[in-house]
Amino acid sequence: MTIGQDRLHRRMARGTAFLGCEVAILCGAMSWVSERNLVAAMSNAGGFGLIACGAMTPELLDAEIAGTKALTSKPFGVNLITMHPQLFDLIAVCAKHRVTHIVLAGGLPPKGSLEAIKETGAKVICFAPALSLAKKLIRSGVDALVIEGMEAGGHIGPVSTSVLAQEMLPEIAEQLPVFVAGGIGRGEAIAGYLDMGAAGVQLGTRFVCATESIAHANFKRAFIRANARDAIASVQIDPRLPVIPVRALKNASSELFTAKQREVAQLLDDGKVEMMEAQLQIEHYWAGALRRAVIDGDVDNGSLMAGQSVGMVTKEEPLADILATLMAEAAHALEARAA
Repeated sequence: MTIGQDRLHRRMARGTAFLGCEVAILCGAMSWVSERNLVAAMSNAGGFGLIACGAMTPELLDAEIAGTKALTSKPFGVNLITMHPQLFDLIAVCAKHRVTHIVLAGGLPPKGSLEAIKETGAKVICFAPALSLAKKLIRSGVDALVIEGMEAGGHIGPVSTSVLAQEMLPEIAEQLPVFVAGGIGRGEAIAGYLDMGAAGVQLGTRFVCATESIAHANFKRAFIRANARDAIASVQIDPRLPVIPVRALKNASSELFTAKQREVAQLLDDGKVEMMEAQLQIEHYWAGALRRAVIDGDVDNGSLMAGQSVGMVTKEEPLADILATLMAEAAHALEARAA
């Protein structure tokens, strides 16, 4: 083992112990992409895969977890959306399968959800896009946090990863494992965040073009062709409709989403839907738009959710090779710093 590899191994020790895997890198949950094939490949390669439950029914999640277990004996987790109307049923499905780690995404955990997960014996991981929220979640008993910056793909907050990491890691990294996400495409950045106190990192965009990813060839081609500035955030057209911005590659679907927001805002105005229902309509819109692109290959009208690190995705390759490259780059960076 080189000096760099030794330092990397030690810096990731807390994260790997928490996750129960060899490499403290999570594969971010991406709807339609993070299914059994990619999740199992990630876990088999030594990282930590996460099933993206998204808008799945409990029956679908049940089948997906079972399908993943058939492909890997290594640990993996499940990402649940907090606003899912059947959240507690989904937690029960995870309990049935003895899922070891559950990630709650998309907002503050609803009342009783943390307790319900803890009762299953699983570890709870939550997203914290601000220091005040991180402290609140720590008080409520979460086991780990992901701090994700605006460079990420999919739903994003307003602050960059580098700023969040500087602001939050010195304050909270000693209290619990913290994973940094958003805009990470190379191992040098991973080494930097580990040096700052992170227990590990989460990447999504970098793994979309893994050979094992079931994303359509058109979807992968769009990623390989794109550069960082092509991944843009959606615009919120109505301040009364709290739509979380989404980062995706620019195409016709950007305009379609603006139209969808107008339609839902009008329904709110007319009193035809409640706020929760309005938000769910937006979520279902994204699920459908993503499916068109990821599964059907309609890269013109579907959603191409991608982070700004998309410019560092240059070819389709096996997931184990991507992970090995990231680890080699991180070890090399740590070795250079030791010199």
